[in-house]
Amino acid sequence: MKGVILAGGTGSRLYPLTKVTNKHLLPVYDKPMIYYPLHTLIDAGLNDIMIVSGRGHAGHFLELLGSGSEFDVHLTYEIQEEAGGIAQALGLAEDFTDDDNVAVILGDNVFQDNVHDAVQSFESGSRIFLKDVPDASRFGVAEIKGNHIVSIEEKPTEPRSNYAVTGLYLYDNDVFDIIRTLKPSGRGELEITDVNNEYIRQGAMSYSVLEGFWSDAGTFESLLRAGMMVARYRKNKMMI
Repeated sequence: MKGVILAGGTGSRLYPLTKVTNKHLLPVYDKPMIYYPLHTLIDAGLNDIMIVSGRGHAGHFLELLGSGSEFDVHLTYEIQEEAGGIAQALGLAEDFTDDDNVAVILGDNVFQDNVHDAVQSFESGSRIFLKDVPDASRFGVAEIKGNHIVSIEEKPTEPRSNYAVTGLYLYDNDVFDIIRTLKPSGRGELEITDVNNEYIRQGAMSYSVLEGFWSDAGTFESLLRAGMMVARYRKNKMMI
């Protein structure tokens, strides 16, 4: 399985912190934000990882992470020329995956859980990772019946559950065929929720529920919360 970190976007919600740098290079406690998703993939046993970033600060990622030798992995870089959505950014990794399965993680997501077993046992279809949260309407929300996800609704006003879809996804190589069928949303982007709902329609979606801490870090509030939670867990030696 290959790993892909999506680290594009303008980071407009964190302006002016992002005026001269990419948001994924901002600190979360004592490490650059991108270190967290990178270590999530490394701890899952992946050593061939692509980082997809926008044009403006691509060189900064290369300067920070280099070839990946510091982490005993091989890093590849790809440029997303313009904001086109998470699914569009993932589509840029098709040649990199070389028909292999792919673990995709958003560059502003911080996970406590080690997902090694879920990643290593994955064979086909798709698997997403859910977290029970008090503010589900901020996220894509999974509706679950029995042991199956029946739909995912993006930022619903009245969520059908408290299970937020986190920014970590496992896909087989069919994902790229699905991406080619997508039409832009009202935001003009190719949405990852549409990809996931297609896997659900095909009966090929599974899920795991996270037990530990998870946060995105794309707003001032969530960036602060992520840093405070990492600091707390670091003192207990529960995170990188």
